[in-house]
Amino acid sequence: MDASRRTTSTFALLRDGRRACRQGPDALAARRRDRLAAMADFARVHSPYYRRLYRRVPTRVTDPALLPVTDKQTLMRHFDDWVTDREVTLDRVRSFVDDPHRIGDRFLGRYLVSTTSGTTGHRGIFLLDERAATVFRALSLRAASRVFTPGLLVRMLARRAPSAHVIATGGHLAANAVIARMRADGRRHATAGRVFSAHTPLPELVEQLNRCRPLVLVGYATVIALLAGEQLAGRLRIAPALVSLVAEGLTDGGRRRIRRAFAAARVMDTYGCNESLALAYGCPQGWLHVHSDWLILEPVDADHRPTPPGQQSSTVLLTSLCRRVQPILRYDLGDSVLWRPDPCPCGDPLPAIRVRGRAADLLSFPRPDGDPVRIVPMAFETLVETVPDIDLFQIVQTTPTTVRIRIRPAAGADPDRVWCAVRARITGLLTRHGAAHVTVERAEEPPVQSAGGKFRVVIPCR
Repeated sequence: MDASRRTTSTFALLRDGRRACRQGPDALAARRRDRLAAMADFARVHSPYYRRLYRRVPTRVTDPALLPVTDKQTLMRHFDDWVTDREVTLDRVRSFVDDPHRIGDRFLGRYLVSTTSGTTGHRGIFLLDERAATVFRALSLRAASRVFTPGLLVRMLARRAPSAHVIATGGHLAANAVIARMRADGRRHATAGRVFSAHTPLPELVEQLNRCRPLVLVGYATVIALLAGEQLAGRLRIAPALVSLVAEGLTDGGRRRIRRAFAAARVMDTYGCNESLALAYGCPQGWLHVHSDWLILEPVDADHRPTPPGQQSSTVLLTSLCRRVQPILRYDLGDSVLWRPDPCPCGDPLPAIRVRGRAADLLSFPRPDGDPVRIVPMAFETLVETVPDIDLFQIVQTTPTTVRIRIRPAAGADPDRVWCAVRARITGLLTRHGAAHVTVERAEEPPVQSAGGKFRVVIPCR
């Protein structure tokens, strides 16, 4: 597709989304129903895997609850039957991603390839067709329109300062592959930007950003929260007009730290993943608004039964209404979310959620006299966030009955005082759950990034 047609399509989709939002919930629901019916039908016709899976599914599907649940491990196991393009095979794609020189290239001349970092134990390989890429561009513009004021645009045009993308480099991880593709396509904002590795030692990364002085700072939420601590300590000295948080949900404490550190900047919080590069975007009230005209999120419990609004889910099922080469239908994403039960005070008509960790991060502790004790990551996160003077923390279950706490104190904080406060809170939490026998260790090492460049807050024993 040439650039002019692509741009026209992107803005046509953006206009359609705005029109649906103005028309209200019924218009959004109608688009979802029609797109779901078309997506399920396409999957059944073109994917041998879905053809078998949907043998007993009605001909026209307008309710996602009629469809069986899928997950990354199962789909990857059936990769060659899952994809709808018969030229695509797992062996061919693996050979492609094993070549670092192909990052950002189009596989078979038509698909952008990205991989997950495998932090949950199963690496995923995802292909993005041009139609889905156009939809995601439109959704990204929708998110950007919430923060790009005329004044901000004038500042960006006047200064001509570069943007800085702090991401995991090397490999076909999503952010790295997308930026490489945009540069190859000659996108001006990509070619003018600089990429910094999220794995760079923090003092070195701070020095690089101080030299760059970016007007736009983009990166994983946990990494930007860590840089915010450096800014508050005076070691990082930059004045971005826009801070864009990508991929992850952000904790309240992290959000407050970022806003305090970059007080003059507009903050754009976005939530996405390899399976859907755009899932939701943040609002001033601290909620994430779901792109519900192009995807369906179903908060569910561990048995995949619906979780009522206002209650934290065990996981969430994702249905993408635009990905055709690899249909994503009722896909267990693994993220625990809370669905807002009432309209968001910000006035955005799209449904609002908060993201709190992954179902795969559930901590389980054995007991000799009963069932195991299971504690959700959010319980630890919200508790430790109440301790002042912490830039970053990480809870690692090193044995079935041992948790190791990694802490990065804020500048000037007393590490021993911070540790005592954290230990008291975690010990109390374990005792209340009947897990007083679990040992809480103080780690000498700081929090450690995953292969994908992010900081997982809770890491269970494998």
